Amino acid sequence: MFVADDSLSTLIDFRYKRKYIAPDGEPGGAKRCSGKSMEPTVIRVPRGTIIKDTHTGRILADISDDEPVIVARGGKGGKGNVHFATPTRQIPRFAKPGFPGEKFDVTLELKLLADVGLVGFPNVGKSTLISVVSAAKPKIANYHFTTLTPVLGVVKRGEKSFVMADIPGLIEGASEGVGLGHAFLRHVERCRLIVHVVDVSGIEGREPTEDFEKINTELANFSEELAERPQIVAANKCDLATEEQISAFEQYITDRGLQFFRISAATTEGADALMDAVTAKLDTLPPVKRYEAVPLTLEELARIDEQKRSFTVQKTDGVYIVDAEWLAPILSTVNMDDYESLQYFQRVLRSSGIIDELERQGIQEDDPVSIFDFEFNYVR
Repeated sequence: MFVADDSLSTLIDFRYKRKYIAPDGEPGGAKRCSGKSMEPTVIRVPRGTIIKDTHTGRILADISDDEPVIVARGGKGGKGNVHFATPTRQIPRFAKPGFPGEKFDVTLELKLLADVGLVGFPNVGKSTLISVVSAAKPKIANYHFTTLTPVLGVVKRGEKSFVMADIPGLIEGASEGVGLGHAFLRHVERCRLIVHVVDVSGIEGREPTEDFEKINTELANFSEELAERPQIVAANKCDLATEEQISAFEQYITDRGLQFFRISAATTEGADALMDAVTAKLDTLPPVKRYEAVPLTLEELARIDEQKRSFTVQKTDGVYIVDAEWLAPILSTVNMDDYESLQYFQRVLRSSGIIDELERQGIQEDDPVSIFDFEFNYVR
């Protein structure tokens, strides 16, 4: 069972623990009493974690709400020998074991739940901006990649509020995994609105228009949907830029039909006007994206059902060797000295198709058959 935990912000713990096994329930008791079920094994993850089947990529769950999500269910319990008692067979010497629970290899992906994503090159002032418009306190310094994990802040405007994420600095090639590209870009996917922060002063030796186009190219290469996401452009460090620089970049942005704001995050100039515009824009946009679990197709359900009773039969040195993982717990309950117990085991072999496969491969009377450590001679 997966549960959202707001005290967690990364998936780093899963680098060190990768295997989770729920404990077995208790054995049954006297007088046909069922054994006690175990409490669910709860795995806590940051809110916004997507759980995918590693082998198929199918989405199993989106841990965005407060409700726990069951990803793998426990197996059905078995039946003791008393369940097979009849008037003529009062003390059966066999039982039916329980079925194993579900197991999955899953991939966890964190996509932050934020209304607004701040994107832009490293050191353009995103961390400073989020620190002055919210209570978030990111580490701020004058060097690249100060922020190694996204920072969330709640911005309040009157009676309204929204969550803003400082997406760490992107670079050219991020959509192809350069730097920490994919680790950062997937956090933008849920954002309803992108605030594109650009250093208009050019003090880093880059051109604002080139920066703007490169970041948008990375967003589009990563996801076509991101390329269509609404944007507001914030020209930062206006206190360090000339009027000519600002006006030229403003013309470039407005010609593309985008809202443009002059700001200086360091002095807070223009920050209120930008946040008011963001608040107004959010009122017109749909809610934060949620990912729906993808149901299994009929073909996949049939394949899973087939795998539960899958087996192989191979003849080696005159011995027919049966390999069927699901037979192990059944075999452990069979009393080889009891005729009725052996009859039960034979019915299992017949109903599963194992005997039909042995006969198809040409097994003859008294030929040896081996199933795990149990070997017997075939009898028609």
